[in-house]
Amino acid sequence: FRDTVSGKMCEKSKIVSQWLKKVFGQQPVPEFEVNTRTVEILYELAESSEMRCREAEMLIEDHKQKTEEYSSDGAHLQEVLLQEVGLQAGGLSKPTVDLLSALEETAEVLKLRDTSLGSYMPAINKLTNDVLEAEKTDRRLQWELSAVRKKMTAAVVLRKKLEDDLMKITHIQQVEAATAEERLLNMDFMKNKSRDLTCRNKIAQEKLDSRQMEFIRRICRKIAALKEETLPLKKKLEPYSDLSASPALARVKIEEAKRELAALDAQLEQKVDFMNTLSR
Repeated sequence: FRDTVSGKMCEKSKIVSQWLKKVFGQQPVPEFEVNTRTVEILYELAESSEMRCREAEMLIEDHKQKTEEYSSDGAHLQEVLLQEVGLQAGGLSKPTVDLLSALEETAEVLKLRDTSLGSYMPAINKLTNDVLEAEKTDRRLQWELSAVRKKMTAAVVLRKKLEDDLMKITHIQQVEAATAEERLLNMDFMKNKSRDLTCRNKIAQEKLDSRQMEFIRRICRKIAALKEETLPLKKKLEPYSDLSASPALARVKIEEAKRELAALDAQLEQKVDFMNTLSR
């Protein structure tokens, strides 16, 4: 079914193209959008135009035939008339012959059977009406053709605009695609960079934890050594704990021992605080 419809449209399109070339003659045929609606409208105009051309040709042929018939009838009637009035064709003056010829041609054009005034007036009125109707039809066809030309021009302008819009959209899509691809590449790079930094951070954290533990162990050993160092001092203070014979001397010794012990405790506390700070 689609093939049949497509074939009909193709045939109509060929007929329309031939008709447009015939109508515009030497002028170029305006461009128009080929679709079902425009082809159907132009095809109807082409059929109407061809039908009127055929009617005009038939009318011309009929007029020629009538002319021959009327010429024959006129010659016969002229001969009969001249015989009835006792005249001969050669005996008429030229103006008279011209007048009779004009009347004969007019009667032939108007399709009259006689040359009386009663026959001329209705025929002239009918011919006038036919001319007016033909002019009206011609104006209608000219208006329809002008409307089709305007639609074709508008269709060409719209097609050009759509092509420009399509080019712009295509360019925008290409730019957006390139931007999206660049973003994907940057995202992949950032992911790889993040994984690398995470790995490095983990390694550094492990190294830091290992160093902190080693440092804590060293501090603990130093603290233990300091405690060992304070033991002799504490032993030195033990004999003075029960002194009572010379309180002043005992107080001096005790104060000296306390200062030494306080200095050692201060060093120990600093090292412990430093160790706690590092462990955090």
